[in-house]
Amino acid sequence: MAATATPDRVAGIGIDDIVTHYAQIIGTLGRRPVVIGHSTGALVAQRLLDQGLAAAAVALQPPPIKGVANLAPSSIPVGWPLLRNPANRWRALSLTARQFRYSHGNALTAIESDRLYRQWAIPSPGRPVFELVSANLSRRSPATIDAANPGRGPLLMIAGGKDHSAHRAVVKATVKRYSAAPAVTNYQEFLDRGHSMPIDSGWREIADATLVWVRQHLR
Repeated sequence: MAATATPDRVAGIGIDDIVTHYAQIIGTLGRRPVVIGHSTGALVAQRLLDQGLAAAAVALQPPPIKGVANLAPSSIPVGWPLLRNPANRWRALSLTARQFRYSHGNALTAIESDRLYRQWAIPSPGRPVFELVSANLSRRSPATIDAANPGRGPLLMIAGGKDHSAHRAVVKATVKRYSAAPAVTNYQEFLDRGHSMPIDSGWREIADATLVWVRQHLR
C-alpha cells in the first residue's frame, strides 16, 4: 500500500485538513450526502453535518467533541503509546498487532484480530490524537461542534459495549450534549462489540442498523 510505503505523506495532517478534504469532495457532488465516519472519522462526519454539508450523519464510535471529558480508563492504553512522545504529533505511525488487539480487536478472537490487523492497519497521522486529547484546553480546537445547531440534519451515534477506544459512557455524554438542539440525535449501542465493528465479521449488523436509520430519517 502507498500509505505503508510512504507514511510521511500523511505526517502532520490534522482534523481540519481532513474536514477540508471531504468538504471539497462534497462540493463536487451537486447534493448533500449522508456521511458515515468511524472513530476520528466520526468527528469529521459531525463537523461536516454541523457545517450544513451533509443531509445526515452516522458517527460510529466517535471520540468526544470539545466540551465532553474522556474519563474512560480503558482509553489510556490506547493513546499512550503515541502521546508519550510529543514528537509523534508530526509523525505517521502504525499500531503493533498487540496494540491493535487491545484498541480494536478485544471483542474478537485472536485469530480474527490478527487477520484484521494485517488487512487494515496502516500508518496514520498522530496529530489528530493530540488535537483530540487537548480539545478542552484549546480555544480553537478542531473538535469544536455547535451542539445546539438547530439547522443541522439528523445524527446517529453508535457505541460498542466492549469498546476500549471510544467508551460507551463517553459516547452517551456526547449525545447528551447534543440534547440542546431541536435536531434529531439518536443513539444505538451494540453491547458485545469492540472498536472493530465496521470491519470485523459482524459488520453487516452495523450496516443494516445504519441503513434502517437512514431510511427512517431521509424518506
